[in-house]
Amino acid sequence: MNINWSAVVTGFVVTLVLGFISGVIYVGSEASVVVLYWGTIGVLGGLAAGYLVGGTVGSGALHGGIATVFGSLILLAIAAFTTLLFAGVVPTFGVVVLGLLMLAFYAIPGALGGAIGSWAKGRRTSREVVGARA
Repeated sequence: MNINWSAVVTGFVVTLVLGFISGVIYVGSEASVVVLYWGTIGVLGGLAAGYLVGGTVGSGALHGGIATVFGSLILLAIAAFTTLLFAGVVPTFGVVVLGLLMLAFYAIPGALGGAIGSWAKGRRTSREVVGARA
C-alpha cells in the first residue's frame, strides 16, 4: 500500500496545532476532560489525512492513524523535554511512560477519523449526475 505523505503531513500538522492549542488552554483541568480532547484531536487530525488521501476506508484509516501517531510523538517529545527542564527526571519518566501508553490509544481516534474522512470524500465525489439533459 502506497502512503500519501502529503496527506500524512497535513494530518500531522492538524494534530500538532490542535494538540498545542489544547495543551495551552486545558492545562490543569480534570483528567477525563483532557482524554476527551485528545480523542477529539485524534479524530480531527485523522479526518484531515483521510479526506486528503480519499480512496478506500482502509487507506484513510491507515493514513489517519499514521498522522496522529506522528503528531502525538512530537508533542510527547516536547512535553518530556519541558518536564525535564522544569520538573526533573522522575516526573519526566512518568510523562514518557504515560505518553507511550497513550500512543496506542491515540492511533484509534486517528484511524476512525481517517476512515470517516476517506468515506466522506468518496461519497462526495460519487454524486455526479450521469446522463442528465439540460
